[in-house]
Amino acid sequence: MAVGTAYAGVFETLVLKDGQRVTGDVVAEKPNALYVDLGYDLLRIPRDQIARRAKVDEAAAGPVAAAVGVDADPSGFYSTGVLKPSAVKEVVAKFGEAVVSIETPSGKGSGFLINDSGFAITNAHVIEGETRISAILYQNIPGGGLARRRIDDVEIVALNPFFDLALIKLPLPADLKPNHVVLGNGEDVNTGDSVFAVGNPLGLERTVTQGIVSSRSRNLEGQLYLQTDTAINPGNSGGPLFNQRGEVIGVTSRGARADMADNLGFAIPVAYVKDFLRHREAFSYDKTNPNSGYRYLDPPRRVRREKPEGLSSAQAHGAAAVKDKAQTDATGSGPKS
Repeated sequence: MAVGTAYAGVFETLVLKDGQRVTGDVVAEKPNALYVDLGYDLLRIPRDQIARRAKVDEAAAGPVAAAVGVDADPSGFYSTGVLKPSAVKEVVAKFGEAVVSIETPSGKGSGFLINDSGFAITNAHVIEGETRISAILYQNIPGGGLARRRIDDVEIVALNPFFDLALIKLPLPADLKPNHVVLGNGEDVNTGDSVFAVGNPLGLERTVTQGIVSSRSRNLEGQLYLQTDTAINPGNSGGPLFNQRGEVIGVTSRGARADMADNLGFAIPVAYVKDFLRHREAFSYDKTNPNSGYRYLDPPRRVRREKPEGLSSAQAHGAAAVKDKAQTDATGSGPKS
């Protein structure tokens, strides 16, 4: 039986965790598996291997979708997609150029490029209160090794201090075309998934640490975080947390103090990042606006808490009336008793 006949002209696409996609008619749904009619055979797919599913028109479906791919966001500002699982060293070699070091007069952090125009994500606390920001890019060179490129005059584009996210723009030279990351789907993240971080802990450039997702929804101060046993230290802040396919699923943000716990790190979920980017105009940075995350000193306070000397408004009104009456009597104008 043809797929179109059985499903009234509508296909359903199942995206698997390994990046593969299957398009056909789901003819049976069991507790542990789905059965898909491919038109010439039935395929059993375990439920725990399905990342997500969606219906598509038969006319638009055409051939079975590619196994992996990268799609641009509708705005074209960043890329999303499902990539093919790869070894950590292969992912680092592919997307390592997109991870940058952020330097300010008060310290260092990390960040990552999201498009070809030089826009990058980092933590708000990495650049909070700063105006002089630089970035270090690491480019792969033939024969192995990395070349450092320093970019000064980095611009702050948007700030969201509540979610601890910042959007910055690197003024890239015309001859510099670094790679950028692919943002993943937060719904695909599960406890136990392998993840790794790339950043600059304690100023140690290009450090890679690996672990798993310990919890996908840890509530800290009213915000949900990804908890991971990947080593996160000062300097990792603002860097990417990758899954085993090389998609960014979080922004490393904080870790437990060494004297309190080991291997306890937290990352901002990628869903928050996408929401921040979609509404970046609402968080546009303006150095003249005190609500943009820039800190100002409080004005000096009065030494004494007593009310300032002077009459209240009611007393002032009465005094003005008495003064007017006295002037009227002195000039002899106006009604007299």
